[in-house]
Amino acid sequence: MDIQLKRGLLDVCVLAAIKSQDSYGYQMIKDIKPYMEISESTLYPILRRLEAGQMLTVHSAEHGGRLRKYYHITEQGLRRLEEFREEWQEIQRIYQFITKEEPKHE
Repeated sequence: MDIQLKRGLLDVCVLAAIKSQDSYGYQMIKDIKPYMEISESTLYPILRRLEAGQMLTVHSAEHGGRLRKYYHITEQGLRRLEEFREEWQEIQRIYQFITKEEPKHE
């Protein structure tokens, strides 16, 4: 898969993983893994980039005697998810064009 396309999809997957509730890195990896391969070394730069883009915020909370970082989607992050849904319709039209069967010439 094209690296730029995958990068954009990973960003949206991370936002989707925290859309309904705050989450932490390891849980996000588990939530995304059935759909797309993602590692810690991939996830954490994405989280930093999304935080810098104000699409998520971070807060720490104690869990099992250790501090855990939880990520929360912002209004800007929710808007990015909505934009992706709109973009997806265009991507589907392009996919249909690319994969349409050509008439066979006999």
